[in-house]
Amino acid sequence: MNALRSAILWYAVQYDGSWQQIGKAIRDEEPYEPIEYPYEYVTIVDPAYPDCLRRLRYPPWILFYQGHWELAGTPCIGIVGSRQCSMEGLKQTAQVVNRVKHRYTIVSGLAKGIDAASHQAALDTSTIGILGCGIDRIYPKENKILYETMRTHHLIISEYPMGSAPKAFHFPWRNRLIAAFSNALIVIQATYKSGTMLTVKECIDLSVPVYCLPTSFNDSAYPGCNLLISQGANILCGMEDLDEI
Repeated sequence: MNALRSAILWYAVQYDGSWQQIGKAIRDEEPYEPIEYPYEYVTIVDPAYPDCLRRLRYPPWILFYQGHWELAGTPCIGIVGSRQCSMEGLKQTAQVVNRVKHRYTIVSGLAKGIDAASHQAALDTSTIGILGCGIDRIYPKENKILYETMRTHHLIISEYPMGSAPKAFHFPWRNRLIAAFSNALIVIQATYKSGTMLTVKECIDLSVPVYCLPTSFNDSAYPGCNLLISQGANILCGMEDLDEI
């Protein structure tokens, strides 16, 4: 098992975290070299690997992390939404997080907008950020202070090795991890075509319940939540509904 753990690390570094290429290298038993690595990591063959990720069709082979790994084993609520959210969306996010954070670890994607607001509101309890780039990359740059706080006092995770760029296709792939960690997903200010909708799809595939804050009748900027509600997502009509999650 130690040999496979070393091999997975080598393959992840060689193939920039590509799930498909790592899997092929494992199957083909490609040669590898044991290497020292500056960041902590957990592989799929380790006892510390989160069971919630094993239910994914494509569970990550390796997870690099900074912070407190024990948070990966706590009950989590995922909170996602628009990067270009409104001030009202930020206010709603803080209200939602403050209502649930004492029962759940807050998990999101450390993007700007709703993601960052979710993490920020949970800094006095616990929160997990899942990256779409290397564990050493701060993206977006405006989240530098939040990133530094979370990597010290909370948990930051990535399946990409250090130095890996925040490529566009990394983020939809990253969203499956947010879904898998979540006992439930709360959506705030979503648009029709967004990473948020991809996270919702992953949750549906995993039978993770989805809850949405409805938007007003004439709000054309964030129609996604109302669409999801019309398709069967749970509606959050008031703060008391959060206590039922």
